[in-house]
Parts: sequence; structure tokens; C-alpha cells
Amino acid sequence: MLRIHFPGKLVFGNHCIDELPGEVANLAPARVLILTITPLLAHLQPLFKALEQRNITIALYTSITQEPTFNDFHRVMSEATPFDPDLILGIGGGSVLDIAKLVAAQLGNAQCINHYVGIGLLKGRGRKLICIPTTSGTGSEVSPNAILVDNNDNQKKGIISPYLVPDIVYVDPLLTIGVPPAITAATGLDALTHCLEAYTNKFAQPFIDLYAFEGMRLIAENLVRAVRNGADEEARSQVAMGSLLGGFCLGPVNTAAVHALSYPLGSSFHLPHGLSNALLLPYVMEFNLPAARDRYTGVARALGVTTAEEGVKTIRQLIRDCGIPATLKEAAIPYDAIETMAADAMKITRLLNNNPRPVSKEDAIAIYQAAYE
Repeated sequence: MLRIHFPGKLVFGNHCIDELPGEVANLAPARVLILTITPLLAHLQPLFKALEQRNITIALYTSITQEPTFNDFHRVMSEATPFDPDLILGIGGGSVLDIAKLVAAQLGNAQCINHYVGIGLLKGRGRKLICIPTTSGTGSEVSPNAILVDNNDNQKKGIISPYLVPDIVYVDPLLTIGVPPAITAATGLDALTHCLEAYTNKFAQPFIDLYAFEGMRLIAENLVRAVRNGADEEARSQVAMGSLLGGFCLGPVNTAAVHALSYPLGSSFHLPHGLSNALLLPYVMEFNLPAARDRYTGVARALGVTTAEEGVKTIRQLIRDCGIPATLKEAAIPYDAIETMAADAMKITRLLNNNPRPVSKEDAIAIYQAAYE
């Protein structure tokens, strides 16, 4: 059964963030909590002033600078709860948006977060939520997912609920202009992986295939341009659209073994999530080929080539052209960590269950070894 939960309103286009003060004012909040990052503060001053001129009290939180943990979430809640905002505004990359979504869900909620880790356990959300991405990668702005690292076992935990889909989303590709090349590359490859894993998923859906195929095509055609010239507005816009389409894939279909195997790289070695996916993507593709050749042939067509094998080669070349590490060794992952990473990856059953080919611990070890050098 296909279920898709879209935002109540989605605005996409250059300079669309200029409309945001009026959008917020229409919701008539007394207090707005804005979660963002320090480098964006100067760019966002016009927004802050416009809200204050409308007698809207704002509070800023800027301490989410990497993949967030449960402790990070609780720290934000310790400040958000006494402020008691009517509206949560998340402006940033996926980590910021995930926390914004969870804060909006937790405020006024009798459930504690530990009770709704998993799929479909969150019972509601009592605060309005607006999300604005400033990277083109996670698709968090339109997905029902939020990911936190558990401080107790260092494992990434997913919270999946339609209540995490924002009320309003603004995607302004110009907000990504200042993103450095390495981050542009990693986040863009993350978005490409969302699309690719949805398209080759064991539970792939024809409706989602439309988003996944077009997302792969847009990102593959434009990502290197955006990496090499961050001021290329057309390339930025196309990659932003591809990322958005990838976000739509995450709820109804989601990702698979690439993401499951990438999680230990992020939680144990703090590699950026997109880079973790890029390091493993071609090797998982090769592993899956025998079980889903027709699907991977479709991937190849989206990438502008003909055969599944050419599709894998194209991904390898794309990663090289983006100028980021292409092996676990280059990313300074110790070889002797492979067995532990494989054991940790086996715990991510909610994603491994989606993979077109079953993955054993021995398979995971072999994939990590192939990706090492």
C-alpha cells in the first residue's frame, strides 16, 4: 500500500525565501523558535528584522553543527520548552531540519522521544513547522524521517512519522550558493543515493519511480557543475530539485543497504553522511546487480548510459569528478574496524529489509573490504 504525506505548502524557486516573513505572519505566531547555523546568521538578518517588525518574538538556536545526538535534542528542548514557541522554523542542512522537526513534535507532547523511536509511533505534533533547506542533499524538508545518534550505544536511530512532515516548505536554491565544494559533493551524492536506492528498492513503487528517476537524472547531469562552480545558479537549482525529489522517495519507499552500511561510518568515525554513502554506493550497486539487473539498467538510463555495469562506472566517475575521497582508506577509516562496522550495520534492519538482495554480515564485510582501496 502506497502512502505519501506531502507538506501542506511547498514553494520552490530562487529568492522565494523573501516571501517567508509574510508566510510566517499569516500564521500569527507570538513566538518563533528558529534553528539554524551561525554562518547563516548574517544572511538571515532581513528575515529576523521583518519578523520583529511584525511584533513576533524570536529565539535562535545555532548549536547543531554535525549529525545530532539524543543529547543534542534534549539540550535544545531545555531551551525551547520555557520559550514555548507557537512555530518552529528550521533553516539549515539535514541535521538542523531533523532537530527542528523533532522539537515541533515534542513540545506539548505527553510522549517522550524514547517512546516514538521507530516507525509510526509518534502520535501527533502540536506546533506549526516550517523547514527551509540550505544544502541539497538530505531531503529532510519533505520527508517523514529524522535521525539521531544514540549516546548510549553510538547507533543511529530513526524516527519515522507523517507528523514529522512540515506544514510549509521553502526551497530556495540560492541558499546553497555558499556551500563549499566538498559539502556540495557529499550532500548531492546523498540525494542521488536516496533516489537510486528508492528506484532499486525491493518495495519500489511506480509513482515513486517517477521522482527517483528524474532525481537521479538531474543530479547526475548537474552536480559536478555545482561542485566546480558554486555560483552556477542553474546547476544549483537542478541539484536542489533532485534533492527535493529524493526527499519525496524517503517516506513511501526509503533507502536500503547503502545507507545501512554507511551508518557506522557516521556514528563511529563522524564522517559526513553524504560522504559515507558515496564511499559505499558503487560497491553496493555491484553487490545488488545479480538480484536487480533490470532496475539497475533503469538507473543507467537515468545516468545517461545503457547497461547496468556502465551505470556503476558512471557513479564511480561522478564521485572522482566531485573530488571527494573514493575509498575508506582515503577517508582514514581503519581497516581493523571493518568487522565491528559490519556487525553494527546488521542492526539497521529497517533499511536492510528494503535491499533487493539479502545482506549477511559476511556480505557487509566483503563490501567494506572492496570499498577500502
